[in-house]
Amino acid sequence: MASKKQQIMLGEGALAPDFQLEDLSGERRSLSGMRRPALLAFFKVSCPTCQYAFPFLERLHRGRERREVEMYAISQDDRESTEEFRREFDITMPALLDKADDGYPASNAYGLSHVPSIFWIEPDGKISLGLTGFEKRGIEELGRRLGAEPFETGEYVPEWKSG
Repeated sequence: MASKKQQIMLGEGALAPDFQLEDLSGERRSLSGMRRPALLAFFKVSCPTCQYAFPFLERLHRGRERREVEMYAISQDDRESTEEFRREFDITMPALLDKADDGYPASNAYGLSHVPSIFWIEPDGKISLGLTGFEKRGIEELGRRLGAEPFETGEYVPEWKSG
């Protein structure tokens, strides 16, 4: 959770706010510096739903046919915890740090109250898909957009898990 004040998460049609966050090597990255479309997946390492969802997102990252789509995992935790999460769940998509010490600038700009929260940003800078928690149909839609399968044949996947 980003902040205790009541927020409304940005949704479809909203202009995605720019941000500047550090990656795990300490380099500053911004939304304006990313190719588009872009997929932003916000998470917290202690969140059980994030732990459940991110291996599916990683399948999309590795299997995507649309390589021009940039995918970023945006962590609400420190560098060490984020690196441990990536190791534990075998996550290779690039990670950015939305730090508590900085007031969670990206999470607050996007109106997050729960994680995971996922946004698809179109080339014009508008959000065309926003997901909160784990939504099977939303993950399937991301797979369709990326040209990748998030779920394996016969794998049980619930329709929804709250964030």
